[in-house]
Amino acid sequence: MKIKHIFFILLSLGFSLSDAEANWQYPGTYLGDGWYEDDGSRFVLSFRGGASIVNAGIKNNIGSLTSEYYMDPSNGVVVSAEYYDYCSDMGGCENYVFAGVGELAELPASKDLSSFSFAAGASIGWTIPNKPQWRMELGWDHITENEYNSSPLYEGDMNLSGGDVSGAVVHVQSGSVQSSVTTDVISVMAFYDFFDGLEKPLKKVVPYVGFGIGYADSKTVFNLSDLYGDLSSSVDLQNFGELDEYGILQFYRSETSSSNVAGVAALGISYGISDGLFLDLGARVTYVPKIKWALTNKDDTRQRDWFSAENVIYANFMLGLRFEF
Repeated sequence: MKIKHIFFILLSLGFSLSDAEANWQYPGTYLGDGWYEDDGSRFVLSFRGGASIVNAGIKNNIGSLTSEYYMDPSNGVVVSAEYYDYCSDMGGCENYVFAGVGELAELPASKDLSSFSFAAGASIGWTIPNKPQWRMELGWDHITENEYNSSPLYEGDMNLSGGDVSGAVVHVQSGSVQSSVTTDVISVMAFYDFFDGLEKPLKKVVPYVGFGIGYADSKTVFNLSDLYGDLSSSVDLQNFGELDEYGILQFYRSETSSSNVAGVAALGISYGISDGLFLDLGARVTYVPKIKWALTNKDDTRQRDWFSAENVIYANFMLGLRFEF
C-alpha cells in the first residue's frame, strides 16, 4: 500500500474519532449549565506546500566487478576492452597494449546529489490540555521528483594488475546515468509555539520550533548507459539489459524502493488570521540515512545495487494554513 494511502486512512480515522467524542469542540472541564472551562486543547488540521532542496553524497555500491583496459603508452590514453576490440576491427589501435584489470568499486562518484523540487503535506494533531504551547501532530509530506543525472557516473584513478604495464594507475570513467527520486515521509512531531496563556494571540506573529521522527519511503528510477564500454563485457550485468548490434549493453529501466527511519526538525512562524485559523510559514528539515538506486532485470526478479545517496538532507520551505478547533 502506498504510504500516502496509509496517511489518508489515518486522517479519516482521526475525523471519525473526533466526531464520536461528544463535545470535543468544547475542551476542558464541564462546569454545569452547558459551560466548560477551556484548557486550551484543540484539534489541529493543517495543509502546506512549497519548495524543496535536497543534498546528499553519492556512494559507489557496485561491489566486486572488474573490467579490462588497454593503453597507448605514447600518450597515456586508456580504453576499455570493448572499445579496444572495436578499434582493432577498424584498424586504429596498433599502439595499444594490455594495461591490466581493475576493480570498478574503487571509483568515486563524479558528483553529489543536489536538486530542487516541490513539496506538499498535511497533518492532524492536538494541542496539549493546560499546555497549549505544545502540539503533537501526525504528518505526511510528499517531495516531488528530484533528478540526478551524471556523465560519467564514476571517475577517478584505478590500480590495474596483470597487464603488460607493471603497476599501472590509470584515470578511468565509467557509466552515465539519468535518474530521479521521489520521497514520502510520515512523521510524528512535537511543536512548541512561543506565546503565553491558553489562547494563541490573533494578528500577531508566533514563532515555533518542532522535532520528531518519521518513516521515509523513497522511489528511485534509474537509466544506466555504458558510454565507456567497460560494463558490457560483464556476464552478470547482461542479466540487466540486452546487447545491441555493436555489442554494447542497453540496460533496462530500473525502479527501486527504499525505506528508512528519518529525523525531522521544523522552524517557523504562524499568524492568527481569525479565531482558529493561522497562516503558517516554515521550514522542515528531514534527514534520511540512505536512498539506493539498483539495477533490475526485465521481470524485476533480480536486483543489483549500483549507487546510493548517503546522509540525505531535504529542506522544505512551505506556506500553509493551520486550523485549530
